[in-house]
Amino acid sequence: MLFERKKYLNRLIAGRGNGMVKIVTGLRRCGKSFLLFNIFARWLVENGVAGNHVIGLSLDDFKNRKLRRPEVLLDYIDEKIKAASVSLKQGEEKSLTDKFYVILDEIQLVDEFVEVMLSLMHNPDVEVYVSGSNSKFLSSDVVTEFRGRGQEIRVHPLSVEEFITGTGKDFRLGLHEYFVYGGLPQVALLEAEEEKVNFLNEMYEVTYLRDVIERNHLRNAEGMREMISVLASGIGSSCNPKRIADTFKSAAQIRISDQTIKEYIGHLKDAFLINEALRYDVKGRKYIGTETKYFFEDMGLRNVVLGFRQVEETHIMENVIYNELRTRGYLVDVGLVEVWNRNADGKSARKNLEVDFVANKGSQRYYIQSAYALPTTEKTYQEERPLRNIGDSFKKIVIVNDDIILRRNDAGVVTMSIRDFLLDEHALER
Repeated sequence: MLFERKKYLNRLIAGRGNGMVKIVTGLRRCGKSFLLFNIFARWLVENGVAGNHVIGLSLDDFKNRKLRRPEVLLDYIDEKIKAASVSLKQGEEKSLTDKFYVILDEIQLVDEFVEVMLSLMHNPDVEVYVSGSNSKFLSSDVVTEFRGRGQEIRVHPLSVEEFITGTGKDFRLGLHEYFVYGGLPQVALLEAEEEKVNFLNEMYEVTYLRDVIERNHLRNAEGMREMISVLASGIGSSCNPKRIADTFKSAAQIRISDQTIKEYIGHLKDAFLINEALRYDVKGRKYIGTETKYFFEDMGLRNVVLGFRQVEETHIMENVIYNELRTRGYLVDVGLVEVWNRNADGKSARKNLEVDFVANKGSQRYYIQSAYALPTTEKTYQEERPLRNIGDSFKKIVIVNDDIILRRNDAGVVTMSIRDFLLDEHALER
């Protein structure tokens, strides 16, 4: 069973020769190392790059701990390049196959790693690829520190299409498994449910939770654990730090300040465990900063937090759609559309209707509703009403869990199946 990760491989290939450090980020155990050291390195050799021109290091490997010192790492790479170099005629430029490909995993373990990478980039014969699992070190802030010479490539857990294609499972059976156990490649490779549960438990406790607590020197580990549970239980629901703090106070008799909750959420975002969708006033064209929604990067990790007790496919489907949009490169917000309702006494009152997702990429925009089922005319009207009241010309879409044929109504609202959306990267354009 092989997950080819073609989308990310193609981005790595396309980035060759662009003069930038390729910064591969994402959740731990989502497949970054395998992508770089197996898929990409193999592609390089198969396409003409000499094996000794691919210099790869896993800096989280204990035996490489000495190489975490900047000067030692640079000397090591220089020696590797000198040992494999072939002299060229003066003024002759090396082709992409003649260049050296330096691949460094968990680069954030190296002090002053930005300066190290910039130093490597002074050699025009070197292409640099680095990865890390902490967005505080490897995110848009670091891309800025690279002074225009850093390109971020965000890797996500397996998409549903990658999961179905790689495992060869029937779509419906595969989708249910994905809803429950998520898309971490190592989990997908396991067959027995008990193995999947045990692996996810160990990964959550040892690899993710402990890493967040130790990296950020948190004193209240139990408070962080409880907050993750609150977020996991409320995926798809609007919240803010104050509301979460009030939940702690009333339900668990625990006092945690709004500011501490905000810091905890920041730590989880830095570790790529959760993502944030801001609330956007569609007609007013402005963000509303009072509340937001949080979605988990992987459904298996979300479900293991709750002991697999709240596997509600309605909310999980919404989370999976959000993740798929992010994987496809969209910026995703939660939309609010203001409408006027007439009360029983004849007076008009304002009301905000919610659009599950406002997905933007360049000049593209889609308004999307996630509806597990549309069993009645009333339910269909409820889901379509926010879309009908937007008033602009961008495409409006309702995604349902039923296996339906794509249709468009007289208001221009498109209804498509979750199968079509997840398995066809260009489904929104149809």
